[in-house]
Amino acid sequence: MAGNVTFRQDRCKGCGLCVHVCPVKIIFLDQEVTNRKGYHPATIVEMDKCIACANCARMCPDSIITVERL
Repeated sequence: MAGNVTFRQDRCKGCGLCVHVCPVKIIFLDQEVTNRKGYHPATIVEMDKCIACANCARMCPDSIITVERL
């Protein structure tokens, strides 16, 4: 099952919890971007590899991640 993940990057504090719980290891903290809070936000480049497990959304302490199953 494929998924689509969106991050509210402006609110991400770059804690990295989502990075560690992703079973397919496609989430990373974008070192090229700094959000308005001064953090490197989480992002995904290879969305086609997402399995829509929603581990990232469950782990996020700020509830900034939305996972949609396609």
